[in-house]
Amino acid sequence: MVKAYSVTDIGKKRQINQDCVDISLTPVGNLPNLFLLADGMGGHKAGDYASRYAIDTVKKEVNVSPQTNPVHIFAEAIEYANTHLYEKSLSDVNFRGMGTTLVAATCIDNKLNVANIGDSRLYLVRQNKMVQVTRDHSYVAELVQQGGIDRETAKNHPKRNYITRAVGAFEKANADFFYVETKPGDVILICSDGLTNMLSDEEILSIIYQEEDLEFTCNKLVQAANEKGGIDNISVILVKTAEAGKESAGL
Repeated sequence: MVKAYSVTDIGKKRQINQDCVDISLTPVGNLPNLFLLADGMGGHKAGDYASRYAIDTVKKEVNVSPQTNPVHIFAEAIEYANTHLYEKSLSDVNFRGMGTTLVAATCIDNKLNVANIGDSRLYLVRQNKMVQVTRDHSYVAELVQQGGIDRETAKNHPKRNYITRAVGAFEKANADFFYVETKPGDVILICSDGLTNMLSDEEILSIIYQEEDLEFTCNKLVQAANEKGGIDNISVILVKTAEAGKESAGL
């Protein structure tokens, strides 16, 4: 059994929240649970529309999918959402150039299945360590992978928010898929870059381990990001796998 909480916040500088989150602790189609986070991009209406549409459509498609393999379920749902967003961006000038990041995850027994497109992230927190499971699809991340710059330089690079993949931005979606074995008591953090651009991994980890309550911790992370400037929308999902012999109510 897992427990989860989510929060999304407009931040201190933006006029509209283009992030969107959704969590389901009950079955969605053939998946026992579902965690979704999207960070939209585009004009005033477009980014908000893209993230909400992606979340709603992926959830709907997961719910009706006859597939049983999470990778196949996620792949088909993301491709369906991508096609319809892309077609709308071509047919309506108000939505031209829109797109959205997307992280989709499900915990099945002790297995975490993840789909990712864009630069929103999923981390696994275990034994006071935080490991990024997803891989950023961004210009700067590609520079780091190629050895052009180091990770410290990447944090302040002027093009750190230029993403190279997004749902709805291209004719075909190109998501990555990840599989992680979980242990009792693991914490899964899913977040938009409004959190990770404001707080270091060490700061995030410190907050996660300070508190026992998922709701309080989510709100504390958002508060800390806003205190550092809150230059973007901030979205956080925390998932906790039950500790052995317990149905955990917190961290």
